[in-house]
Formats: sequence, C-alpha cells, structure tokens
Amino acid sequence: MQLNYIVCALFAALLGGCSPDYSIIGGGKTETETIYVEVEVPVYIETEVPQDAGLIWVDSFVQPKSVEGVDILWVIDTSGSMNSYDAALMSGLEAMLLALPPSGWRLAMMAADPDNAGLESQFPLVPGDGITEAAAMYAAMSRGHFEQGFDSVYEYIMNNPYSTTWMRSDAALLVVFVSDEEEQSETYFPVVQDFINWYSSLRGGSVFMSSIINFEEPDSVCDRPPSIIDVGDRYIEATDRFAGIKVDICAEDWSSGVADASAQVEPYKSIELTHQAIPDSVRVFVDGELYEDWHYVDFENTVYFDIVPEGDKLVEVGYRYYEETDTGA
Repeated sequence: MQLNYIVCALFAALLGGCSPDYSIIGGGKTETETIYVEVEVPVYIETEVPQDAGLIWVDSFVQPKSVEGVDILWVIDTSGSMNSYDAALMSGLEAMLLALPPSGWRLAMMAADPDNAGLESQFPLVPGDGITEAAAMYAAMSRGHFEQGFDSVYEYIMNNPYSTTWMRSDAALLVVFVSDEEEQSETYFPVVQDFINWYSSLRGGSVFMSSIINFEEPDSVCDRPPSIIDVGDRYIEATDRFAGIKVDICAEDWSSGVADASAQVEPYKSIELTHQAIPDSVRVFVDGELYEDWHYVDFENTVYFDIVPEGDKLVEVGYRYYEETDTGA
C-alpha cells in the first residue's frame, strides 16, 4: 500500500495530478479517512545549449599604481654588430620623447656592460629635451663589448652612486633593453627568474619593461632570420612577465612600439581585446570580483572603463569568440 502511495505522489508532481486508488481505514469498520502527504520530488528542466558557443579567451593586465613621474633607463648593447641600428635607435628615442607626457619624466642611457654602467654619470634627459640632446647623450655614453643587460641595470641602480642623484623612489621605473644578441648576465642574474624577482621588488612594484631584440623564426622580420643563439629569449621572458612591449630589432620603424612602451606607466582607461568578442559574452573582473563600470564598443573591439580600476589591481576581461571569423593575433 505504501508503494502505491509514493507512485501517486510522483505522478502528481510530474503530471499535475493523481487520485489515490485506496483508502486508509481507521476508527472502525464504517469510518474512512484519506490522508495526502506532500513528497519533495526533484524537478529536471531541459534547456537548449548552442552547439557552437565559441572559444573562451581572457585578456588581463595589472593596473599601474598612481606614481609621481617615471624614471627611464635605455640599456643598449654597444658591441660592434649594433652599429647598423644607430638610425633606428635614434628614431626610437625620438618617438619616446614625443610620446612622453610634458612633465614628470627623466631618461638616461647606458651600455649593456656592467663595468661601464657602474661608471655612467651623464645627467638625464628631462622634459624639454629632444632628439639633439638624446643623440649627444648616446655619443658620449661609455661603451663595452658585453651583452649583459640584467647585470648592467643592477650595477647602475645598486652600485653606481650617480644614479641616486636623479632617480626617485616615488616614481615608476621603465627599462628599455636594446640588443641584437641574447642576454648573457653571469654575475648577479644567470637565472632570469632571479632578475624578475629583484626587479619586481623595486618602486613598490611600479616597474615596467620593454625590449627591442631579435625574434625567433618565423616571427622575425629580418631579411635573414637571426641565429638561434642571438634570439633574445631571456629578454622576452622577463618582458612578458611585466606585460611589456617587445619590438623586433629588424623592424624598419621602432616608433609605434616605443611609443606604446612609454604609455605603460599610465593607468589603463581601456583595453583592446585580442580576439573579436561576441558582445554579450564580455565580462570584466577586478581582483576576481565581477566589475560593472565599463562598456564595450563592438566595432573597436574595445572595453572602456567608465570608472578606471584602482592601481595594483588585476583586471581580467573574459569573453567568447568564433575562431573562423576572428581577426585577432
């Protein structure tokens, strides 16, 4: 009898009704009482899921902290093979000077040679200086034959007393490496991660990096792809860790990449997505929490922040895209 009762309850939940086919007898031979008991039954809802919902992608960045200005170091390979890049170097420097804000920055150059970086003592370029002053600084710069960019930065900042006369603890720090050979530090940073750890500890984390180096084939734009030993893998690894700008040293014009590098220290007010997003799939998270103060412009494939996220926050933009129609990198 109990089994029949439970079956009736299931039919009532799933089909909308059921009449019991029995009675429970009680109180005597002529009295009957029907008792209805509610039974909780799981309900399963079928929903149609699109067969092709697109691929999932997440673009992200760490919002720069609010800082007072930026100190910039150009660390340049001065070995003989770099002579052919002098014109591109000057164009790149000019592009950065034009892209920098009208105040708040200071820029110095040094060789990617620790011995010379430790002795470099030229007064930095400041707002108002242009390519003439930059060319003069480059011409007067100490030179060496080593390609040890990481060790050179350490030697200049930590062991060169002159750096303390102009570098500021409350400013952001941007280092631009320029080399047609692999990074070869041996004294302080034979391991790339050690350099990343040290550099991350400076300026309360407001540090940025760009590299103008040889790319690996097939990404290289050189007429003759560089030897694998000359690819700047160590520079690339460090630069990627800081979400920095990388420029192929064989590119005819470094200007756009260098201009982008100068903008790294400014807070992100928007982000152009890597792939063409399906508009209604875009979601923004700040430090893992859903963020609402933004809007997406479809034809620009760009998310604009109505309220700019605070400094030192991890910003992630997740979305779906269709691979067959995608034009992203």
